[in-house]
Amino acid sequence: MKLFFEVICVGLAAASMHVFSATAPPQQAGVLPPATKNRVIFDRDIRPIFEASCVKCHGRGRDKGGFQLDTRQTILRGGDSGPAVSPGKSQDSLLITLVAGLDPENIMPKKGSRLTPNQIGLLRAWIDQDLPWEGNFTFARPIPLNLTPREPKLPPSGRKGENPIDRLLGPYFALHKIKSADAISDALFARRVYLDVLGLLPPPGDLDRFLSEREADKRGRLVHRLLQENEQYAEHWLSFWNDLLRNDYRGTGYIDGGRKQITRWLFSALSTNMPYDQFVSELLAPSPASEGFINGIVWRGVVNASQTPQMQAAQNVSQVFMGVNLKCASCHDSFVSDWRLSDAYGLACVYSDSPLEMFQCDKPIGKRAEARFLYPQLGEIDAQADKTARTKRLAEIVISPKDGRLTRTIVNRFWERFFGRGLVEPLDDMEQPAWNQDLLDWLGANLVSNRYDLKKTIELMLTSQAYQFPSVNLGEAGGKDFVFRGPGVRRMSAEQFRDAIAALAGVWPHHSELPSITNHIRASLVAADPLATALGRPNREQVVTVRASAATTLQALELTNGKTLADLLQTAAEQLTATSLSAGELTEELYMKAYGRTPTANEKDLATALLGTPVRKDGVEDLLWAMVMLPEFQLVY
Repeated sequence: MKLFFEVICVGLAAASMHVFSATAPPQQAGVLPPATKNRVIFDRDIRPIFEASCVKCHGRGRDKGGFQLDTRQTILRGGDSGPAVSPGKSQDSLLITLVAGLDPENIMPKKGSRLTPNQIGLLRAWIDQDLPWEGNFTFARPIPLNLTPREPKLPPSGRKGENPIDRLLGPYFALHKIKSADAISDALFARRVYLDVLGLLPPPGDLDRFLSEREADKRGRLVHRLLQENEQYAEHWLSFWNDLLRNDYRGTGYIDGGRKQITRWLFSALSTNMPYDQFVSELLAPSPASEGFINGIVWRGVVNASQTPQMQAAQNVSQVFMGVNLKCASCHDSFVSDWRLSDAYGLACVYSDSPLEMFQCDKPIGKRAEARFLYPQLGEIDAQADKTARTKRLAEIVISPKDGRLTRTIVNRFWERFFGRGLVEPLDDMEQPAWNQDLLDWLGANLVSNRYDLKKTIELMLTSQAYQFPSVNLGEAGGKDFVFRGPGVRRMSAEQFRDAIAALAGVWPHHSELPSITNHIRASLVAADPLATALGRPNREQVVTVRASAATTLQALELTNGKTLADLLQTAAEQLTATSLSAGELTEELYMKAYGRTPTANEKDLATALLGTPVRKDGVEDLLWAMVMLPEFQLVY
């Protein structure tokens, strides 16, 4: 007989140390531990047992054997084989029979540690005392966080024209007793904002003009002006979106036609500042120019069921636009979240020509899935409609004003980009609460109010006082107890580093996917070389939402002894030596380009001595090596 009560399926030992003992002795056949004599308190005595041992299979929407623990009512209802408990008669309850091991062929849990006599006694007393329950408590799947739109009211302004972000952060700073910090210098601000908006170091001439301005709003005007540099903006942000959309210039699938670029479509969308709702819609219900994202990679050879193109589409759409990681649930019900195999297959079916057969850990389970969205409350998809209609409907649901997750997800990604840590962490688990929920909600609602203009969101963030705070080391303040005190110190991305060297020394790449109006081919437009790979540029066979920030041994080796960088600096040295600049003039120029400042007297003396008179190629090369290795060059403060 099929048993309904596969209770306590996979125990998590670390989470249940106070609930059971891994060395608990098995019960003697036919003997039940006595019921606990004291009055049972559900929250203290029973809930921990269920949470540690039962919920994985019978809670949060799961119902193995037709049995759910979600509420007292579902427990009383029982499962496929009938009642699980007999109120007031624990000795006659199947639940007790199974967990006590009275039937050696059917002992629960099947995996993990057995329940202790004390736990069984608690469960018996609970049943005998008529299953007391705590109010409206439920083990059901929780209501999704960050899904419904919400626009909080802005707190009162402390000064005229105060940025809404700073108004929303005011109560937060007061709560955490954080005093407002002095803004960073104009030179540091310019370097920070140039790298964030355009991915480039500020040219010395532009920096000089900005520093000489005296208007109070000059920082805001600088941000606004840089955001109008449409081509350079697109060249920089191409890397961000290439990582998210798995778009690249070479790699798996591009040779045999099993993968398609979207580079030209993406570049056009960025350079014209396509509204974000339209941007998303054209990716979810694609045209031939944008279909590469949804088509994914057609892998060669035998492919796991979790990596079919349809399942890739489900994984990528959910992760990029909804902040949901479905990778575990693409193979089996997730062990780390509430997402189930049926959720992943339901979304994958949107992009399938016919209902998909479901596979668990690559084994068919005899069921077929039907097209549906992860959050049915946002809208239904007609599973009988053709694929074109289904994808169009999916796009309508995702970009609907009812979907607050779409906008929260992208503003959270932008916040992490500029401040080093998201309002919600991890970025791909938007079911988590934000460290400032009002700020996240308001930014998401504001994007809708601005007709999905991402540049306005960027401008809002970069003109806030919070963005202009001195940088902090997030390595010491990025854990559970995180408190926002200012932007984190960041390392240049691989593309920023390469472009910075190119600007410093005049050595730009020779090939690109797209023409550049500046005649300077940016690193984002070419395939990765060993230097870019070492500095963290991914191969883009998977969605990458955050690049690793910790330094690695590979990076150290490539930066100190790598051929790619050595060749770059050698070529640069040859070109710079050929100029008519003196050692002093060349030193001044390189320092302004690299650091946005003139060298100190000591730095100038050391550099000119290194360069020699006349300037020597090996001296220039040594100076370039020394300059690009400094944290002042490589980090964004």
